[in-house]
Amino acid sequence: MALVLGVDSSTQSCKVVVFDTTVPTDTAADAVVRTGRAPHPDGTSVDPEAWWRALRTAIADAGGLDDIESWAIGGQQHGMVALDAEGRVIRDALLWNDTRSAEAADALVAEFGAQELADRTGLVPVASFTISKVRWLRDHEPENAARVAAVALPHDWLTWRLRGYGPAGGEGVTHGPVLEELVTDRSDASGTGYWNPATGEYDRELFAAALGHDAVLPRVLGADESVTDAAGRRVAPGAGDNAAAALGLGAGPGDVVVSIGTSGTVFAVSPTPSSDASGIIAGFASADGHFLPLVCTLNAARVLDVTAALLGVDHEELSRLALAATPGADGLSLLPYFEGERTPNLPDATATLSGMTLASTTRENLARAAVEGMLSGLGAGLDALRADGVPLHRALLIGGGAQSPAVRAIAPAVLGIPVEVPPAGEYVALGAARQAAAVLAVG
Repeated sequence: MALVLGVDSSTQSCKVVVFDTTVPTDTAADAVVRTGRAPHPDGTSVDPEAWWRALRTAIADAGGLDDIESWAIGGQQHGMVALDAEGRVIRDALLWNDTRSAEAADALVAEFGAQELADRTGLVPVASFTISKVRWLRDHEPENAARVAAVALPHDWLTWRLRGYGPAGGEGVTHGPVLEELVTDRSDASGTGYWNPATGEYDRELFAAALGHDAVLPRVLGADESVTDAAGRRVAPGAGDNAAAALGLGAGPGDVVVSIGTSGTVFAVSPTPSSDASGIIAGFASADGHFLPLVCTLNAARVLDVTAALLGVDHEELSRLALAATPGADGLSLLPYFEGERTPNLPDATATLSGMTLASTTRENLARAAVEGMLSGLGAGLDALRADGVPLHRALLIGGGAQSPAVRAIAPAVLGIPVEVPPAGEYVALGAARQAAAVLAVG
């Protein structure tokens, strides 16, 4: 038995899996021998120390690091962790879902142009991306911006801390605040808005334009590169959450992952980078040397939640009702923009129920229309990827919404692609563990 540890430090919680590398990787769930978990605080602006405490708690819950040979951290993307020259966190990290930086994103687009930004970084800035948050810091907290000596992402900072780096006197710090030891990977770097996935280099001009000056940025490790921690263990680069999930699922070129959670994500493993000036496709990199073009929708599993509540049923009954209706719901159609929409970019849109007749307006048809409407929104993401030339041969359906029998049954027809539903699992943490196993094998 050779044990590696993988982490999923998400918005809501920290999950840890300990993985036995001697078990074949196509049976990833059977390879997990221990797990741990700890909650994260709510909010869109969070003190990173809360993540550090949760990481240590979750690792202890999973049996600790003493028998671990290698580890890696997957985590939420885009969050801005600003550090001063002594390695101290300057202010709470702004997370991906903090929208105060929307005007800053618009200012960057106006300054450089959408096409140029897409060509240089694979992204057109929106409030989610790190570059927008850095510009917001410069504009709204200039004294804090002036103190910034390094900018890291959540998984970068946690990797740095767990390796023993940090401010003098900090919990677990053995090496001190060596900012040059910050490392990241291609996938998370590609979500910043100041890294070019095609060249593999930071765009220092864009970063300085956002912050007002240059600073230390984490060294981007290749897929098979590693560093060490204070105990000499191999430490893999880690990954952004979607890229780590792709690793955990074993997704390769031609696969598209459709994740149905509170929001929806559609991301594919592609051999070539994407550059979309419309901003619909985010041209991320994958964690294995490929690329990971991604489309995000705001309305996913919550469409099923609100429809079930309206009908006064649980999700099991909602699924039964939907499957009792005929395809197309006799013309009843739900455009499910309950909270606006990101794909297409209609932030002020509302949901619309149309095609109501005496014959079509039934409980069964409403349930069917909800499932078809939600899947059609995700299908628009697949259409955008197809139009960009991304190869799509198989969809892997994951997330809470994928547990619905109706969603599973209806998805192939709506998405227009063969669909597989992997068993429920902690795929981000599993992906990080697989990455840790891979660097251990390299040596």
